[in-house]
Amino acid sequence: MTGGPAGPDDVVGRPAADGVAELHPVVLVGAPTERRNPRSTDLDLMSTREMLTVINDDDRRVPAAVAAVLDEIAVTVDLAVTALSTGHRVHYFGAGTSGRLGVIDAAELVPTFNSPAGWFCAHLAGGPGAVWRAVEDAEDDLLGGAAEAARCVTAGDLVVGLAASGRTPYVLGALGAAGERGAATVLLCANPEVRPTVRLDVVIGVDTGPEVVTGSTRMKAGTAQKLVLNAFSTAVMVRLGRVYSNLMIDMVATNAKLRGRMISILIEATGCGEEVSRRALHEADGDLKTALVSLLSGAGIDAARSALARAAHQVRGALALLAS
Repeated sequence: MTGGPAGPDDVVGRPAADGVAELHPVVLVGAPTERRNPRSTDLDLMSTREMLTVINDDDRRVPAAVAAVLDEIAVTVDLAVTALSTGHRVHYFGAGTSGRLGVIDAAELVPTFNSPAGWFCAHLAGGPGAVWRAVEDAEDDLLGGAAEAARCVTAGDLVVGLAASGRTPYVLGALGAAGERGAATVLLCANPEVRPTVRLDVVIGVDTGPEVVTGSTRMKAGTAQKLVLNAFSTAVMVRLGRVYSNLMIDMVATNAKLRGRMISILIEATGCGEEVSRRALHEADGDLKTALVSLLSGAGIDAARSALARAAHQVRGALALLAS
């Protein structure tokens, strides 16, 4: 490399003793998350309580940073609703902390909202084993990300790339390949200064600033991503009718606590007593939505089930059909 000093995100060959550059490239990342935080320069000299105060004070900045990108998140929600409503899928592609948070979000949608298998697909650089043990070089595999997207993404899907810096090659490779296949593409990062090298429909650049521990994006950047993904996927599920009022009505009752929650939801939503709610749930073969529509409308279980089928399993739509 010739010319001036390396700029942000430049790849620098590290010379070996014989003057021949090593095979492994070095990248100088210019993202805000890599800058030093002036509020924590004496972190190693602080008492435990002082250290925790500094971390907590910085964490308080995250919700405001997320609030600044709600318009972009809203557009992404609409893209996801369109994809899922037309038989397509939502994909998360990420590496490191970002990728693991994508895996967590996708996994939690099944028990919480009974999200159909395949609606949300999480792809992690380095494969499933990278959830537990870091595979650091995997994030540099641009061609690997592109190949994985080419294998599973189809036109009409939504692909969300998760990368704190906004420049992770594996993620950008996946986004580029997804866009070429006709999918909508979104980049979620903690770098509002990012200039993506691939065409994107939406960039969600959350301005979380420098980390308390320089470059440790498992901190504020990760917290911001968790907040964004929580809001995004929850809003998608609400828009698709998997919430009535503010109650989970598509949950999977896999344990005693959740079976009890089903009864509580029916009591809360309908005003009926516990015995009536239990009986309706039993008659509906454990289908909370059917029991709910039956109790709210006064219709029988079979009529409630039929109305839900005609209303694309939307509770309010089914109630409107039964009232007409």
